[in-house]
Amino acid sequence: MQQELQDFQPVKSAGRTLDVLEVLAGQPRAWTLVDLARELGIPKSSLHGLMRTMTARGWVRADETGTRFRLGMRALQVGAAYLDGDDSVAVVSGVLDELSRRLGETVHLGRIDGDQIVYLAKRDSTHRLRLYSAVGRRLPAHATALGKALLAQHPDADVDRMLTFPLQRLTAGTVTQRGELHRALAEVRAAGYAVDREENAEGIVCVAMAVPLTDPATDAVSVSVPTTRMGADVERRIVDALTDLIQPLGQARSMLSA
Repeated sequence: MQQELQDFQPVKSAGRTLDVLEVLAGQPRAWTLVDLARELGIPKSSLHGLMRTMTARGWVRADETGTRFRLGMRALQVGAAYLDGDDSVAVVSGVLDELSRRLGETVHLGRIDGDQIVYLAKRDSTHRLRLYSAVGRRLPAHATALGKALLAQHPDADVDRMLTFPLQRLTAGTVTQRGELHRALAEVRAAGYAVDREENAEGIVCVAMAVPLTDPATDAVSVSVPTTRMGADVERRIVDALTDLIQPLGQARSMLSA
């Protein structure tokens, strides 16, 4: 198998198709053919036929002028199928509902993917002032409570291989240096949960705990609260609720691996 991977030669047309989808998903706005060609380094003449094919198949949709492109409905169908077929999302869904009911704040389920966290599910806050987020959004793992809860599942040496230093700074509070991150992850391991104090978004504090469905855990649940509503008592309530609802999920590990 290793030899097959070494000998593998990517299919150029397939690679270009995936590149287009990843750009459209990563920056969800209307793209012109010229902008896409420049972003991807693909000749406009080659890209034109590719976009027509993808539009005809429903993966891409064009505006009324036929010159600006976004993701199409087929992309939504495939994304929804991924979530529908994911056992972990189904198992944790009830936990998200209960956390939302108890706390009234924004709740996320996230999964680590390389050096990033991807939102798999969310429950919106009942308050008018809330965090903006969307399922499918990707964020640097080191700058989120979700990511720190999951990075802490690994030894520091493994974490160093997963990340590239210096780390991206998103706010004045973002951890960017290796030693600083190691100390932060040690605190997570000792406490059993992670806190992001305006490290990803100013004015937002997040508390997260890894979901023990795999070893090491690949998913985590977080609760996000504006700083104006966060205090020591609120943080304690969140940690207690996460502990109460997430730790018992370890009993479901055997069912998922069966």
